[in-house]
Amino acid sequence: MEKIPLTRAGYDKLDAELKRLKTVERPEIIAAIAEARAHGDLSENAEYHSAKEKQSFIEGRIKELESVISLAEVIDTAKLSGPIKFGATVQLVDEDTDEEKTYQIVGEYEADIEKGRLNIKSPLARALIGKGVGDSVEVRTPGGEKSYEVLSISYS
Repeated sequence: MEKIPLTRAGYDKLDAELKRLKTVERPEIIAAIAEARAHGDLSENAEYHSAKEKQSFIEGRIKELESVISLAEVIDTAKLSGPIKFGATVQLVDEDTDEEKTYQIVGEYEADIEKGRLNIKSPLARALIGKGVGDSVEVRTPGGEKSYEVLSISYS
């Protein structure tokens, strides 16, 4: 199986979610199912069906997280330097609008564009890999062609 790159923070967040699901949410949903069963006829018991659906979701998420964690390759970004690669925090300027943006390039399981964490498999991240300060990149996005200039690269 292919290793899944994660930053230390991303790994810790997924691990904490897994622990919470196993130690808090799983026992709560088991108790909710038991309580719903005690109410009698299960065929028309909305609480029971809702609890079973939630249990199915929780168990699926636990399996997914266990799989990701078992394949995780935690990359210490503080030890990295040089051109843009996984873990880099990159400050860009849109060459058309002069709007500045900052992104950290992370794995797909920790990506959150609204928090500035860019999936390494995204078109922009793929275009940035290997670039240095002052380099320009052109990216085809759903909104059309975009040009960015790399203003700074840092690893932390």
